[in-house]
Amino acid sequence: MTANRLIYLPLGGAGEVGMNCYVYGYGPEDKERLIVVDLGVTFGDMESAPGVDLVMADITWLADRADRIEAIFITHAHEDHIGALGHLWPRLKKKVYARRFTAAIGRLKFEEAGLPVEEIVVVEPRPATIKAGPFQVQFLPISHSIPECSMLVIDTPAGRVVHSGDFKLDPDPVVGEAWDPSALQAVAAEKPVIALMCDSTNVFSPHPGRSESTLTDPIAQLVAQSRGMVVATTFASNIARLKTLAEAAVKADRSVCLLGRAMRKMMAAAEETGVLQGFPRTVTPEEALEIPRQNLMLIVTGSQGERRAASAALSRGKYLGFEMKEGDLFLFSSRTIPGNERGVLRIVNAFSEMGVDVQDDANGLYHVSGHANRPDLETVHRLLKPGMVIPMHGEHRHLREHSKVAMAAGLPAEIATNGMMIELAPDGPQVAEYIETGRVYLDGSVLIGAMDGVIRDRIRMALNGHIMVTVLLDEADEPLGDAWVEVMGLPAMGRHGQPLADQIEAELNEFLTGAGRKVLADDDKLDEAARRVVRQVAMEEIGKKPEVTVVVSRLMEG
Repeated sequence: MTANRLIYLPLGGAGEVGMNCYVYGYGPEDKERLIVVDLGVTFGDMESAPGVDLVMADITWLADRADRIEAIFITHAHEDHIGALGHLWPRLKKKVYARRFTAAIGRLKFEEAGLPVEEIVVVEPRPATIKAGPFQVQFLPISHSIPECSMLVIDTPAGRVVHSGDFKLDPDPVVGEAWDPSALQAVAAEKPVIALMCDSTNVFSPHPGRSESTLTDPIAQLVAQSRGMVVATTFASNIARLKTLAEAAVKADRSVCLLGRAMRKMMAAAEETGVLQGFPRTVTPEEALEIPRQNLMLIVTGSQGERRAASAALSRGKYLGFEMKEGDLFLFSSRTIPGNERGVLRIVNAFSEMGVDVQDDANGLYHVSGHANRPDLETVHRLLKPGMVIPMHGEHRHLREHSKVAMAAGLPAEIATNGMMIELAPDGPQVAEYIETGRVYLDGSVLIGAMDGVIRDRIRMALNGHIMVTVLLDEADEPLGDAWVEVMGLPAMGRHGQPLADQIEAELNEFLTGAGRKVLADDDKLDEAARRVVRQVAMEEIGKKPEVTVVVSRLMEG
């Protein structure tokens, strides 16, 4: 009989920040029963994925084994953990378990996608337990920058595993559950934790993390000192920050108006599920327009420079009738995620030109991270006393540094990146197998694979430009009139001072006149030869080899 094994397999989120997707399995090799933890997204950028809305893990390995999946567990409602749920669930079709607030966000995604909302099951926190095949899973409340985040306590016949999710050690998070060290001590006291899969985002931050509540006074003082209209932006999901900002406005005798669909959606879910209470009264955009500027605060989406969000719209001029003016204050109560700097700076500079005072978090007064810093990670290691630490949620440098921290404390550690299947063996973590992993792109409303060539072709067109060639032939395979070209994304004039299209057409027509029937009768040969002519002319005239599409049309007899 084949021995059972306990495996851990990251498909996204290990070796990168975002796109989280993790798999646990127990059973005989290649017959393990599986559970999935999180189905998240990251966002496309113009450099690696131009035009793409969302990027998510390629779950082909999972989908091929869907009959072995017991359940899907979502740790919290941040997009990098839940954002792919509505897109990828149809390939898995298993029950989704989440706490109340997270389930509410998940159900909104299912409604938008036309999926059965009853497949999302609300669970209570530990000691409530979900049985999923050989797994028994508990949701352990932990503080983070969104309500009802949970560590997962996963019991298996091979032992207890803790999956940290995203977390910070915050004794006073303003909204949501506070950090409770005794809860982790109890998990370790009940039975040994054989493995801890742990958030690595802030492993390079040497000081203990700060509480959300430390922002209350600095933000209140900043708003109170402001003369004109105050506009603040933060992550739409940071309900505690929204409350802190709104309360600062009320103290300064300002009305509060929320702008941005994502923010209103999160607020509604927080109030409906009871995680948010006592939020100051807000006014509608129409009401806000009637309020004097010095008595108004807008809380808006777009802290990462997103072009379609409210912050960017305000920086370009008017948005829903609102307009920033000299002496107004714009507050970024957020950190800029690496890769978004250019978009944020574009907004900052636009406001600067208007005479708006922009306040970011350069001095640490107006934002705190939702992730555990190095001393906090060490605290969790000490409390849980795991048999091994597997760093996750971070770029490779984060995982490597986190493994060093663990090993310095005498804990075995393994760097497991996407596609690396780890057997959580009694004598330490062992690499069991390497799985081919990749990415899936949401391009408009369609999911496309990384290997489909769509993004590659788009990048090549962006870098090289594109020329379309049309050739018309008669029944005898003779050119019927001249070839013509359309040039896109390239200079109109070549270095000899002539239109590029004219020069290419002239060379093509000369080629067609001299080409033999052998070439003209064969679409593939004609395509290849025409392509070569176009690229030679383009290289001589503009120093580039563009992408070329050749369309050959033949007149048929009759």
